[in-house]
Amino acid sequence: MEEPQAPKVLAHVPLITIERFAELSGLEQGVVYGQIRNAHLPAVRVGKSRRVNIALLRA
Repeated sequence: MEEPQAPKVLAHVPLITIERFAELSGLEQGVVYGQIRNAHLPAVRVGKSRRVNIALLRA
């Protein structure tokens, strides 16, 4: 009898802080927060902070 396998979960998702994303993109942090709030940037909550998921960004 086969053992049930655990679902495969991506262990590494490239997330960066809003501050770092603002620095790399040349945008102000307030603009980045606004883009996240309006769902124009993919972000996830990690604890009490948010991170930008750069893997989901499109060119």
